[in-house]
Amino acid sequence: MRRKMAAGNWKMNGTAAQLAEIDTLVSQHARSSVDIVICPPFPLIAAAMARCADSAVSVGAQDCHTQPSGAHTGDTSAPMLADAGARYVITGHSERRQDHDERDDDIRAKTRAAWGSNLTAILCIGESAAERKADNTLDIIAGQLSGSVPDNSTAANLVIAYEPIWAIGTGLVPTPEQIGEVHDFIRARLCRRFGQEIGDGIRLLYGGSVNASNASRIFAIANVDGALVGGASLKAEDFSPIITALDAGTA
Repeated sequence: MRRKMAAGNWKMNGTAAQLAEIDTLVSQHARSSVDIVICPPFPLIAAAMARCADSAVSVGAQDCHTQPSGAHTGDTSAPMLADAGARYVITGHSERRQDHDERDDDIRAKTRAAWGSNLTAILCIGESAAERKADNTLDIIAGQLSGSVPDNSTAANLVIAYEPIWAIGTGLVPTPEQIGEVHDFIRARLCRRFGQEIGDGIRLLYGGSVNASNASRIFAIANVDGALVGGASLKAEDFSPIITALDAGTA
């Protein structure tokens, strides 16, 4: 059985005061049967880790550099993240692809860098609205899987998040049939590339306007092992029901 995951991406939001939301999650989900991950901005990682110690909540980062150190002003390396207590790191988010012109080979290198520091990568893939409209979704997903996902991927070092770009922060959500089609496709490609055991073991998250009202419906879809949540993860009162819905599906 693949262990379910609820991961929250705070993006460029939050100050030290925001960390009180983590205290609430730690208290409310002390006995959760799913992996709960909060990915705050870089300056909050160490403080977030201190609040999550010995709890069901883990801390991740939103990006890492391909190199362990060097003359890369403004960047943060995987060893630094691990040293601060992070266990996960997001790679390939569409906002990194768009805002920083990251390509598949960059994402593959960052994912390998994460592994070098024993971080599990949450690797994002997804199509744009134009690509969906042109009925190119599966071709885009296939290309991103081939280009972004490194060899030697395992269920322990990789989580894949399908985030259709047109659904992120828009309130738009694909139909269950559309989500299911993509997740089934990803699962089949992973099994074909890495073998049945590894392909079946890698967790697949859905991301894109997940909230308390639609979470149960999304989590009922085959091959959806949880969610990567953006705005709804910033407040415990919004994120907690999503975790609860995922927990209910494991009962």
